[in-house]
This record gives sequence, C-alpha cells and structure tokens, in this order.
Amino acid sequence: MTQTTPDAPVRRQRAQVKVRTLRTDRWWLVPLLTFLGLSSFLVYGVWAIIDSSYFVDPYIAPFSSPCLATSCPEGARLFGWAPFGDWYALPPGLLILGLPGGFRLTCYYYRKSYYRSFWLSPPACAVQEPHGKYTGERRFPLILQNVHRYFFYAAIVIGLVLAYDAVLALVHKPLGLGTWILILNAVLINAYTLSCHSCRHITAGRLNHFSRHPLRYQAWTFVSKLNAKHQPLAWASMFSVMGADLYVRLVAKGIIAFPYA
Repeated sequence: MTQTTPDAPVRRQRAQVKVRTLRTDRWWLVPLLTFLGLSSFLVYGVWAIIDSSYFVDPYIAPFSSPCLATSCPEGARLFGWAPFGDWYALPPGLLILGLPGGFRLTCYYYRKSYYRSFWLSPPACAVQEPHGKYTGERRFPLILQNVHRYFFYAAIVIGLVLAYDAVLALVHKPLGLGTWILILNAVLINAYTLSCHSCRHITAGRLNHFSRHPLRYQAWTFVSKLNAKHQPLAWASMFSVMGADLYVRLVAKGIIAFPYA
C-alpha cells in the first residue's frame, strides 16, 4: 500500500453529468427570442432587396440608400450622383446592404447572439452544446470575422448617408411623420455604430498616457459610455431601420397616405 503525503496532489475527476443541463429555469427562452428576432431581420432584408418601391419624395428607404445608378429616381440619388451609370441594373439594396449587413454580421455582440441562437454554441450558460469540439475563430470561415474593423469604416459612411437623408426630409417635409421616423433611425444607427468595440479601440485603445491626449481621451470616454449600451443599441437600431424602411415603402406603395405622411 502506498501512502500519500499531505502535499501530494489529489486527482479529481469531473462530475459525469448525463443530462444536458441542471438548470430548471427557462434558459431556452432568450436563444429562441434571439433566433426569431434575427430571422425576422434576415427575411425582411431579402424582401427589401427585391422590392422596387423604395422612394417617395423626399423619403428614401434606408435599405436602398444611397442609390447610385441611373436607374434610380433622381431624388433618390445621393447629391444627384450616379457613378454606377446604367450598367448596374441590380436592386440598390443588394449593394448597400452588403456594407451595414457585413458590419452587423461580424459585430461582437451579434456573433454572441447567433452563435448561441443559431449554432447553439452554447445556447446558454451552464448548458451543454451539441458540438463535439470548438476551435473558436482561428480557422476558416470564422477567422473572417476579423474584417469587422474594416466594415466599421463602411458603416460610418452609411450612417452619415442616412443622417443626410433624414436632414433632407426635415428640410422638405418638416411636419411629415416619415421625417421624424428617419431622424430617429439615423440617431439609433449612428449611436450603434459609434458604440462598436472597434470604434472604442480606434479612439484611444492604444494610448498609454491619456493625459497627453485629452481630446482622444474625451472621445474614448464618450464612446465607452455608448459601448456599455451596445447590446440594446444593436436591437433598437435593427428594428428602427426595419421600421423606417417599411414605412417609406408603404408610403411609396400608397398604402399609407394619411395627411403629413
């Protein structure tokens, strides 16, 4: 018989839990609601791409802005530009959605959301996932998530375009309900974009001495406050852009035609 000293390491085996989880609460509710919310955004985005009723002066649907081809109505073109000429005959939403869509797809919060709700990796804390192994974002295709910082620059441009569309609507139709819907959407979209973790890192993420860079420190402080609200801003901006886009399309189709629409 061998004796062990008090200092000798004791081997302990992990508890063999044969059930998926010991949680008794409704842990599945959040992943389910997240799945339904994100799915609604995907379904609506596909419909918006193929729908042609995206402009009614002075409103342009956010999912189709900016419209940069000669096939676009003149009032829908950004500053009257049509750099794509007449060779680009595809729906404008197909091109534009690729930029903010890529930004949201690679967003840190949205990664967590669809990893848990679509891939069940894991679906919730203390709940076993069905996958046998996990390699993280080190291999293809998830390593492509690292392009998020570049999508951020494109998202900034799109946010400014939506703000311009809202100001244009305010100038031409200040009493229109659609004007204030577009303004609210532009505020939420830009707030979500600026609350991005990449934006926080860009402002002052690499500084060692804040005292030497007071302006960047102030910017970092502001972005940090937004960053703390990144999750609610992600959801609020997602539903606001869908709501604003749908409203413009319904007005363009003549479905909504009450005074001051």
